[in-house]
Amino acid sequence: MSTLEAGARRLHVITWGCQMNVYDSARMADVLAPLGYAPAPVPEGADMVILNTCHIRDKAAEKLFSELGRLRRLKERRAADGGRMILAVAGCVAQAEGAEILARAPYVDIVLGPQTYHRLPEMVARAARAGGAVIETDFPAEQKFDFLPDASAPQGITAFLTIQEGCDRFCSFCVVPYTRGAEQSRPAMAVIAEARRLVAQGAREITLLGQNVNAWHGEAPDGGVWGLGRLLRELAELPGLLRLRYTTSHPRDMDDELVTAHRDLPMLMPFLHLPVQSGSDHVLAAMNRRHTAADYLRLAEKLRTARPDLALSSDFIVGHPGETEADFQATLDLVREVDFAQAFSFKYSPRPGTPAAGAPSQLPDAAKEQRLAELQALLRGQQARFNAGCVGLTLPVLFTGRGRHPGQVAGRSPFLQPVHVLGAEDLAGREIPVEIAAALPNSLSGTLTEERARA
Repeated sequence: MSTLEAGARRLHVITWGCQMNVYDSARMADVLAPLGYAPAPVPEGADMVILNTCHIRDKAAEKLFSELGRLRRLKERRAADGGRMILAVAGCVAQAEGAEILARAPYVDIVLGPQTYHRLPEMVARAARAGGAVIETDFPAEQKFDFLPDASAPQGITAFLTIQEGCDRFCSFCVVPYTRGAEQSRPAMAVIAEARRLVAQGAREITLLGQNVNAWHGEAPDGGVWGLGRLLRELAELPGLLRLRYTTSHPRDMDDELVTAHRDLPMLMPFLHLPVQSGSDHVLAAMNRRHTAADYLRLAEKLRTARPDLALSSDFIVGHPGETEADFQATLDLVREVDFAQAFSFKYSPRPGTPAAGAPSQLPDAAKEQRLAELQALLRGQQARFNAGCVGLTLPVLFTGRGRHPGQVAGRSPFLQPVHVLGAEDLAGREIPVEIAAALPNSLSGTLTEERARA
């Protein structure tokens, strides 16, 4: 919604971080809609601005306070004009540093953690009534999903659906268990009902989300418990849904039922993000990952046996405290053996309150940067070879809208690659075979075939 009805309150949400934050931002807008808040494209003149933050990346707090400084000027300008801007900070940085945010930025009206945004209408009323800051960073006993409205704004042809939150793994480098709390799984029927609504709104591809999504074990209709593999089978029966994906997974939670789903469900896309973090058993133990490099390699082989065209993506952290040159070389060896289609890699950065932050043998930045550069060069080469291997193939592409250039339409391959062809915008929402003609650094280009499209 790009325009506002007369008299509507204006809401602008700035989202940083993962796809779950994107989902959370959309649901915060849904919660506030009954109060008259409609989306505004820019913060200037907004009645409420929400910063939905992420604590995973380095310097998250600094980025937040820099943006708050800019918004403070807008807030003061609006007050000078006789209006009011409610300024809220949400998400993982809010959860971890709520008191610090109010100390450094007392002009912030609301600070709320990711488990409390279903209470936003109450917080807005309290902030307006009391005129002081409202902070909600506890972990409430009730699940927020039980209190969110069924109605939600359409997400488009590709949609995200959070089915699980929190994490019980406590990796040494990660703040998620402290900011998102313990693992919680939504009931199966609640997930299916939301998926059905998304499809009715035009979604043709749904990505299931969770901090540890394959740890999902939701209440089944008969009172039992389903795992993710069974849930995917049920979702695959929804009329109108063409594709399913899920992210992010942990190797320890990849059970046989889920592996079998990759074999049996054509609509479960052959692209899996499965973070390994390191190829060194010494570092994996220090990270508290609870799997070895050999475990990961066996799992990759099992998945590729079940689905021979499966492409793997992963996450890597280099320079974890105590990582030796031999440990790093073990990571390079694992990368060469698995051969990833895509990967995300980062140098270790301490997160306050995590075990690794206080561990001895912290590596100097220069060593971490050198290792990261070497790893990324290897990963970029693998991605380029994978993309080049698609040239000459005919791949089904789900088109989502116009491309970057006139006359272009864009979509995604089964392997999540952006694909561009010459075509009309009315192809959006249809899955059409495309003959891949060229592999570009970050995308593919091709031509439409004459085969019948699935709508």
